[in-house]
Amino acid sequence: MLNGSEKVRRWILASALVVGLGGAGVAGAWAVRKAVSDSPAPAKVPLKIASDPAPVSLADFKNGYSSILDPALSAVVNISSSKVVKEQNNVPNFFADPFFRQFFGNQFGQQFSQPQSQREYSLGSGVIVNPDGYILTNNHVVAGATDISVFTRDKKKYTAKVVGTDSRTDVAVLKIDATNLPTFTLGDSSNLKVGDLVFAIGDPFGIGETATMGIVSATGRGLGGSIERYENFIQTDAAINPGNSGGALIDLHGNLIGVNTAIITGGGNGNAGVGFAIPVNMARNVMEQIVDHGKVVRGHLGVMIQEVTPDVAKAFGLSQGGGVLVGDVTPGSPAAKAGIQRGDVILDLNGKPVSGPDELSVRISETAPDTPVHLTIYRNGQTKDVTVVLNELTEKEEQASTQEGSKSALSGVQVENLSPDDRQQLGLPGGTTGVVVTSVDPSSMAAAADLQRGDVIQEVNHKPVHNVQQYNEALESAGNQGALLLLVNRGGTTHYIVVDTK
Repeated sequence: MLNGSEKVRRWILASALVVGLGGAGVAGAWAVRKAVSDSPAPAKVPLKIASDPAPVSLADFKNGYSSILDPALSAVVNISSSKVVKEQNNVPNFFADPFFRQFFGNQFGQQFSQPQSQREYSLGSGVIVNPDGYILTNNHVVAGATDISVFTRDKKKYTAKVVGTDSRTDVAVLKIDATNLPTFTLGDSSNLKVGDLVFAIGDPFGIGETATMGIVSATGRGLGGSIERYENFIQTDAAINPGNSGGALIDLHGNLIGVNTAIITGGGNGNAGVGFAIPVNMARNVMEQIVDHGKVVRGHLGVMIQEVTPDVAKAFGLSQGGGVLVGDVTPGSPAAKAGIQRGDVILDLNGKPVSGPDELSVRISETAPDTPVHLTIYRNGQTKDVTVVLNELTEKEEQASTQEGSKSALSGVQVENLSPDDRQQLGLPGGTTGVVVTSVDPSSMAAAADLQRGDVIQEVNHKPVHNVQQYNEALESAGNQGALLLLVNRGGTTHYIVVDTK
């Protein structure tokens, strides 16, 4: 007979399944949110925090890396979770046919139409960060689970409670009833450099604790929100596979510097050398807020931002890329109150350069509400400093994110005047002006720049347009500059698009 753990391991070995999510594979089974439940009373969690470590010589490891990995393996756990799901029976219900019902009535029809319950299992990993049983893992490892079991390296089994989860960063905190557990020392992920040697530890495919080695391939990696809302990943080529989710990424000192969370499989179902880990600094911030306050509180600026590409930089008169372009400002938001405008480029936050949208989103989210932040912005060829007092990000704010047609002077694009019916159908505010795009040639440069049918063009090279005539006049006055800067409203939110016209 197989015990529960062995059954789960056999199941995961047979499945070896990677869940695809926007081209990336989450190294686990579920990707839904679970509300905080069964939470112990909020209390601070004492953590071991590394001091600035001295440089390590690889000559110290002439016999291998067991001195690092042995203690680390003991602080990684296997997590087995399950939930009951109901699925409609897909067997054709012949007995619902009137011909059969005249003989059998409803005795069989109800049986075949009722939803069938079954139990789904998920395997993952976790890291012990406190000797009294606090464990960090991924939200998608335990989301929706009704039963969570934790297995330590010494073969002990514990029932875990969910202290809290945060789907926006894919972090979850568990608690088991244990003391004197081996724990990780938390490092400083902000000090990581490309090329640093790292080790990934977890329980891939349910086969048992496994260590792999690689380097830091990139830091601050974002994937366009395809995995998490706030993305600041450590990328590594250390092998990460299904079941590794929630496991440890450690450095040469044995310090925890990341929590493994996802892989890109390239269409396969296993490691392809492109894995991602949540930086421990982010995971620690989320965990401490969950434990201390019962939820994660985030700062809110109130802008829609986009990358400053070379084309965008040229269109706005910037000498180089970097920073983020403000595509829209939420009315009444901290940014609006501070005078930030659409078309501003945010260059610095609190004196530190901003490299792109993902970095700014993470840094703002990790700043407490009511905190003043100092921004350096670029506007109309000049830079200026702005102080903004953040407020708290709420669920609502996060989600807020028949005239004759004319062939546009922009190749491959057709537009019409924007009618009141168009505004209603496109979900636009009543006062929205511009011209609506009725078709885009898929082979055109406009399509390559992501201009879409239903977009409303409101500006051309900073010139407002209210109808087709003004739109074409703006295009004509642009001449052969080689690129057009369009302000586009899509579903009530504006952003900029640069179209190469050469």
